[in-house]
Amino acid sequence: MPNTSKYPATPDGRYFVVAGRLWRSSNPALAPQLRQGLVDQLMDARRQVANAKRAGDAGGERHARAAVDAAKRALGERGPVWWTDGAPDYNRRMVANTPYAEWYAALPPHTGA
Repeated sequence: MPNTSKYPATPDGRYFVVAGRLWRSSNPALAPQLRQGLVDQLMDARRQVANAKRAGDAGGERHARAAVDAAKRALGERGPVWWTDGAPDYNRRMVANTPYAEWYAALPPHTGA
């Protein structure tokens, strides 16, 4: 069954694609409650970044961006990869320049916005 979501996930579930670029997915082994707590922290930190930017608070923005990074690392979206098979990380790479290129090229044109 073809993946027809707006942001298709790679067949191995490690990434999703936005505008032709791979973005690492959250670790699927995280317990649902832990994952939701980390997502809540991430969203709160992103709001803090926006608030600090609006206020012109450079120190607050740095602190908030560090909180975003910490939440993304805890989710497995940054830092060490969450898979254990030794496969390299293609996070933030153009999908056309990775081993996922053939899979992506075969998707219907309306996916992978």
